[in-house]
Amino acid sequence: MTDESLSRIAAALERLAPAAAAAPDFDAAEAFAWHTAPDRLEPVAHVARVDIGLLVGVDRSRDTLLANTRHFAAGLPANNALLWGARGMGKSSLVKAIHARIRAEGFDLKIVELSREDLPSVQRLLAHLRAAGNHRFILFCDDLSFAHDDQHYKSLKAVLDGGIEGRPENVLFYATSNRRHLMPRDMIENETQAAIHSTEAVEEKVSLSDRFGLWLGFHPCTQDEYLAMIRGYCAAHGVAVAEDRLRAEAIEWQATRGARSGRVAWQFFCDLAAREGVRIPA
Repeated sequence: MTDESLSRIAAALERLAPAAAAAPDFDAAEAFAWHTAPDRLEPVAHVARVDIGLLVGVDRSRDTLLANTRHFAAGLPANNALLWGARGMGKSSLVKAIHARIRAEGFDLKIVELSREDLPSVQRLLAHLRAAGNHRFILFCDDLSFAHDDQHYKSLKAVLDGGIEGRPENVLFYATSNRRHLMPRDMIENETQAAIHSTEAVEEKVSLSDRFGLWLGFHPCTQDEYLAMIRGYCAAHGVAVAEDRLRAEAIEWQATRGARSGRVAWQFFCDLAAREGVRIPA
């Protein structure tokens, strides 16, 4: 075999099994996004978030999650958290806002975003984070849920339970979901009806959410809370509008959307700010 042939074979093998990625520079940013193919932790220069003071109607969840995160950042015991419930009520916004608040208190806490599709690679990610023992990380998965034939939930157990090695002491997992048990209700009901041992069939899937130490529920907001959110945005960004006009237009906006939530409040405010000629910082 010629040297040229050996070189081609070596190059092909290197493409199939690329060299291990270099250790991430965790001093480069306060936030990172995990990507695969190839594995890498990309620094996030700017985190899209709102100030924690602008999150209305979630006081109990805010205080509970803030205390839990503060304990973790200080090296004390803390629980993984599942934020579940109504769409657009600030679940992911709260996680990012609390991360900012904890950093403002002087803790060097990092946040790493993990997409649901990349859950099978989570063990490799945890290896990177475990090796950075001098840093502490919130591992964040937004809009987490599983379909009927989805096996990704088994990878999630590695984060929550850690397997034989245990979850890294410097990693805490926060997830948001519209579903309390992360699985479609009809999926659980179908397995209950079809299985010989129905309780055992459902147990593995339902017990996944039980592995979260904190369950924080988010529920649809009242009209007063919806209006308070908008007033808060107006005050924070200097949009001055008469109260009667604000109220009438905000209620009309939510009626056309057929929903009332923090997201709808922000969308109305963006429209109002634009009509008033006020720029909103990115």
